[in-house]
Amino acid sequence: MTTTINRPTWVDLSTKDAAAARDFYSKLFGWRVEVNPDPLYGGYGLAKIGGQDAAGIGPVQSPEQPTVWSMYIGTDDVDALAKKVAAAGGTVVAPPFDVGDQGRMAVFADPTGAFISAWQGTRMGGFQTSGAGAYGWSELSTTDIDKALPFYKDVLGWEARRSPMPSGPDYIEFQVDGESVAGGWAMDPAQMAGAPSQWMVYFSVDDVDAAFRTAMDNGAHEVNAPQSYPGGTFAIVTDPQGAPFGLLHQEDRAG
Repeated sequence: MTTTINRPTWVDLSTKDAAAARDFYSKLFGWRVEVNPDPLYGGYGLAKIGGQDAAGIGPVQSPEQPTVWSMYIGTDDVDALAKKVAAAGGTVVAPPFDVGDQGRMAVFADPTGAFISAWQGTRMGGFQTSGAGAYGWSELSTTDIDKALPFYKDVLGWEARRSPMPSGPDYIEFQVDGESVAGGWAMDPAQMAGAPSQWMVYFSVDDVDAAFRTAMDNGAHEVNAPQSYPGGTFAIVTDPQGAPFGLLHQEDRAG
């Protein structure tokens, strides 16, 4: 399989209770999670929709590691990308390493502290499906948008398209060749005091209100109740183990 260069290509969950997480997301999105029996992969499971790869779920690899969703950017040279990250003022948190025979990955932090991973696929390329229950969008919430934007342009070639919002900061669409691949916004210090810069992963659903109720009925916690925005509806919750993620229905996009 080929990887989508400089675009989101994969998401996975590192969690302190992988079995409970597999049960929660299977009920929410209809995923069938197949855990790799090879000890090399540490209990990592592939979440599938109709037999196609949608996301990953695996146990944390150390006690201090948080329960969190991670977004991966596709690359054809993760080692070169790591050098670009360092040169642009980012941090190489986990230098490039092989993941069995599936591919090669690394973990970075941008200059504002938001973590983002990279994937150079060999046997495993990334997303195989879209639509309801699959990956929908990624969004950067940052404490310093003016520091973040040049970093992503230098490292990934992302151009920033600004859209004024009725209230609050401009919304940023990161674009590659004119295609919007991710979003971002500057956190309001008064509203988000102490919150770190972070990437949020959203999953597409047909009905945000119904998905939100299903999540809550299965132990999720509300962060943002379902609400409309220009172009769709979204909600944000944390799963029962504490990982935040979004539910998204976009009128002008698939899913």
